[in-house]
This record gives sequence, C-alpha cells and structure tokens, in this order.
Amino acid sequence: MSTPQSGSRPVYGPLYFLASLGAGGLSVTFFLYLMFWVPHAGRPVPIFEDIVAVLSGGSVAEKAMVFVAWAGIAIFVALMVQMMIWNLREMGQFKKSAAFKALHAGNAEAQMMAIPLALAMLVNGGFILGLVFVPGLWGVVEYLFPLALLTFAAIGAYGLRLYGKFLGRILTSGGFENSKNNSFAQVLPGFAFAMIGVGMAAPAAMSMNPTTVGVSLVVSSFFIIIAALISGVAMILGLHSMMDHGAHEDSAPTLLIGIPLLTVIGIALMRQAHGLHVHFGAHGADVDSFNLLTPIVMVQFAFALFGIVVLRAQGYFSKYVTGAHLSPGSYALICPGVAMSVMLQFYVNKGLVGMGLVAKFSTAYWLLSAPALVLQFATIALLVILNAKHFKRGAKPIAVQAA
Repeated sequence: MSTPQSGSRPVYGPLYFLASLGAGGLSVTFFLYLMFWVPHAGRPVPIFEDIVAVLSGGSVAEKAMVFVAWAGIAIFVALMVQMMIWNLREMGQFKKSAAFKALHAGNAEAQMMAIPLALAMLVNGGFILGLVFVPGLWGVVEYLFPLALLTFAAIGAYGLRLYGKFLGRILTSGGFENSKNNSFAQVLPGFAFAMIGVGMAAPAAMSMNPTTVGVSLVVSSFFIIIAALISGVAMILGLHSMMDHGAHEDSAPTLLIGIPLLTVIGIALMRQAHGLHVHFGAHGADVDSFNLLTPIVMVQFAFALFGIVVLRAQGYFSKYVTGAHLSPGSYALICPGVAMSVMLQFYVNKGLVGMGLVAKFSTAYWLLSAPALVLQFATIALLVILNAKHFKRGAKPIAVQAA
C-alpha cells in the first residue's frame, strides 16, 4: 500500500482514487431506496417517471424518502466526479516523479488498478444519475446499453494492460517481495475487474434485446472469472505472508476487501440470472436469490470479524482515522461499509422478502433493514472525517515533484 505519514500534507498516491470510488458507492446506497421502496412494475429498476408518480400520489413519508434519495445520489455523484477530476490531475503530476517510478518497481504497482476501479464506478454512477433524473431515458436505453458495454470494455482493456504489465514484470524478472505482501492489497486488481464485470452485467438484467443480453452475459463472465482467480490467489499469498510477518499496519483496511468483492460479484450473478431467466428459459425461483445471498452475507460477516479484530489490535482507527497518521489507504475503509449496506438491502428485499420469510414494510422488515441504514450513515460519517483530515484547506495531498 502506501507509506504512513503524519503531519498536515499527505503525499499523493493512486489509492486516493478510492475516495472517488467511495463517494460513488454511497450514491448507490441512496439509489437502493428507490430500487426497493418505489414501485416500478414491468421494469427491473426505477426510473424518473416512477419517482414522479410517488411524488404525485405518495404519502408524506414516501415523498420525503424520494427527496432524501435524490439528494443523496446527487451529492455523492457530484463528489465522485470532483474527486475523479482531482485525482486525474494529480496523477498527471505524480507520473513525473521518482515516486511513480519506484511504485512500478515493487509490489505497490498493483495500486494503479484503483484507477480502472474508480472509472468503472464512475460509469455506474452516471447511469444511476440518468435513470433517476432524466425523463424519457428508458425509451432510448436500448441504444445506451451497447455504448455502456463498449465503455466498460475500454476500461477493462486499460485494466488488463495495467495488470498485464505488472504480472509481466514480476513473472519474468521477479521483484515481488512476499515478505511485504502481508495484507490483501494484491486483491485490489481482482476487485477492479469485478467492478467492471458487474457493470457489464447490467444489460443482462435490463435489456429486452436478446443479443445485447447474450453479449452482456459473456463479457461480464470473463471479468468476473478473472476477478475470482486473481482474488483467490492473492488472498492465499497474502494470508501466508501475514502468518509469517503479521499484518502490515498501513495496509490493514485491505483485510476487509472481501466484503465489497463479494457484493459486486453477487450482484453481477443476480443480474446474469435475471437475463438467463427472462430471455433464455432458465428456470429461476425466489429461493435461488436466497440461496445465493445467504452464504455471501455470512462470508462477509466472517471477513468483517477478521478485519476488525486486526484493525482494533493495531489501533488503526485511533492512528489513521482520528489520529495524526495520514495514508490514502484509509479510504479502503469506505468500500466495506458501502458494500455491506448494499448487500444487506439486497438480502432483506431479494432474499428474505422474496422467500416470503418477511412481509415487505412490516415491523420485522424495518428492523432487519435498520442495520443497512445505520451502516450507510456511519460510512458517510467516516468519509466526511477522512475528507476533512486529508483535504482540509491548505493541506490537500500533493503530488511528489518530478525528480
């Protein structure tokens, strides 16, 4: 990961792209209000017209929910874009530095995969923005799906080039230091490819064109499989190194990366299953979502317990969140909070409600939904704290000057 710093001027590194990613993820948590609480019969997602219908005839509580969701989506998409622009500008300066060359000579080169990861989230966030704010978008959405697939393909090609360069170097000339791989930092490339895969799976769930759905199924599967292979190998290697050397303190947030990884893969698989059911005769049932989501949520809880035990033992929060230490890697804490909130929403609505175990909007439903909402706002608070710490006036991260 990065080198921990103390003081008021953190040095720029690629992991600051996670600040953009985190903001984009939080916009998704507000979109789920509309996804699960606004009727959208005949469509897999709510659109502007569905939302306006609620504003026209819904209760006061429903109207308030819509305005909260709209505000949350708009604010965090805007923050995502702002952070993306800032990162791209700083990366331009960083590429001229000796630190950039050093980054490409060791394990930390994998940090560059934060760029395609954040770019993929940017596209996902843009699509959400269009769905909820642009009238009539659904009428032309079939023309947008091929463009989205091409955009994700371009991001995927960029990610493959970055990761291929990294693998090509270490598998031909060596240089990978297993003693410094004592974290799950090398899972980041897998997470990036999973984010590309879930974006490519969206047309499978939403398009009415069988050809578009078929292409979506194939190309999304490619990136999901790559993500699973990379992540599985990286976790085994990282755990082996941690058992020998202990978890690297600055990289400790990566121990939670399994949570967002499983969320995006889980959503991708649900999107694929929907496309197979609607267009290709696959016999899906409500119990299938429950069977998919239950083990995912349980494994995520296991990752959470594992990561939190280590983070608390190291005093990570008192050092890097509320303390004086500055590290762009601390933004890796945003993704697990977002991902767990999102997956809990899916589990309650697609798993428990879908199975008929819980009645929608019942007392039990809101009690089960409460953890997702609490986690959502706790993650927002964490992002605010980190942004205030890293981007306070006169103390924004600076790119290392060219050597």
